[in-house]
Amino acid sequence: MSIVVGLLALTACSGGSSRAAATAVPTASSGLTATGTPSAGTTAEGPGKLSAWKDCGNDFQCATLTVALDVAKPALGTVDLALTRHRATSGRRIGSLLVNPGGPGASAVDFVKSSYSSFPAAVRQRFDLVAFDPRGVGHTEPVRCETTAQLDAYFHLDPVPDTAAERKALDDGNRMLAAGCQRRSARILPYVSTAIVAQDMDRVRQAVGDAKLTYLGYSYGTAIGASYLDQFPTHVRAMVLDGALDPTLSWDQLLAGQSRGFDVALNAFLADCQQTSCAFRKAVSGDLTQAFDDLARKVETQPLPGDATRTVGPDEFTLGVGAGLYSRQYGWPAIANALAAAERGEGKVLLELSDSYLERSDSGYANVTESNFAVNCIDRPWPRTDAPYQALAKQVGRSYPRFGPAIALSGLGCSVWPVAPVGKPHPVTAPASPPVVVIGTTRDPATPYTWAQALAKQLVHSTLLTHNGDGHTVYRVGAPGCITGPVDSYLISLTVPATATC
Repeated sequence: MSIVVGLLALTACSGGSSRAAATAVPTASSGLTATGTPSAGTTAEGPGKLSAWKDCGNDFQCATLTVALDVAKPALGTVDLALTRHRATSGRRIGSLLVNPGGPGASAVDFVKSSYSSFPAAVRQRFDLVAFDPRGVGHTEPVRCETTAQLDAYFHLDPVPDTAAERKALDDGNRMLAAGCQRRSARILPYVSTAIVAQDMDRVRQAVGDAKLTYLGYSYGTAIGASYLDQFPTHVRAMVLDGALDPTLSWDQLLAGQSRGFDVALNAFLADCQQTSCAFRKAVSGDLTQAFDDLARKVETQPLPGDATRTVGPDEFTLGVGAGLYSRQYGWPAIANALAAAERGEGKVLLELSDSYLERSDSGYANVTESNFAVNCIDRPWPRTDAPYQALAKQVGRSYPRFGPAIALSGLGCSVWPVAPVGKPHPVTAPASPPVVVIGTTRDPATPYTWAQALAKQLVHSTLLTHNGDGHTVYRVGAPGCITGPVDSYLISLTVPATATC
């Protein structure tokens, strides 16, 4: 989700959009026609048509799986799901491990290709690593709404307007983005809900020849997993949900949770920086929290130079800092350097962090922002007037003043979304599923630990592994052995770990 809207897009290693609605949770929408909730054990309508696998570099193969846009309305045509896979490296192959990094809006295809070496060797040896881009994302009929210049302007709007002119600019920006999505991507917009993506995942399972699904979902990818458990619990072999979302959250609970998560993470960074020799500590004197607040106010009054054409205002500042909170190892030093440079009047590093979060390159933006909105806004009901968001901003601002108001107001984009919501928050219990492993990190900014606790409690068969630490998601090469060891054994031999904290 994005940092501000998703401040926070929910991805394992990359971000989402700043004003697209903060996170996205499993929904109970129902089937390709989005009318009702399927009963447990539902089978997706056939696997679709899989193209031939072709080499696409670095020992990866790529293909497409053609599925109906809406199985109830065949005249609407089809959509081609982009797939990639890397074959198991040993002769003792178990099957496929499907992976999704989150978002909504992050390309799973690109994630697996770029992060292949981050998956534990034992897992790479025994599984084909498989990923598909959900509808509207990445290489699968991506939702497109605005030009690069228009998105630059959108991400330069003040996320917490305090004048009538700023409020109008934010409202106009959200309306323009929504209208652009409808104009350019109307065909796909009604068919990108999390429930439909879970149905597509069952089609992918069938297409790659697996009798049961083995799945690893990070962040928003846990919402896809939860929706799969809700619809196809008997089709699961093993499932790991890292950085879990709570599927019962209403829109305001969702935004309030992230408000707290990012402020808590920022406080942890500042406390650590206060006690160490980080770059921001060296650049200022006195209390770092006060220095941070003073700097944020300066940026709002006088944007910093960023690159040759753009400056750094309050949204780029918020996004840049928020992006660094996803990783203690790499992100915290980057934030410290960016804040120290900002103290010198230089915004380039903050802009680079913001751009990395939004996946903006010299060729423009990936479609993370647009797809983040497209999924979040139909996955649950959102108020259609400004007042509830303004009230929430005031409420969370009292306890979580640095990120809370911006995250609360990020939901305004969904107040004008052209497609009606199809899902509603509800518990996911999956009594017919095998044991599921849920992982939560105690100071995860984007998916607060309480969400992992809630999902693990809802599921009839689950184990909760708690990582006492910072950053967003944890299971990867270099993670504590008390996480990687039990998860590797579970995926490979189906040995269910005991509930543990480390």
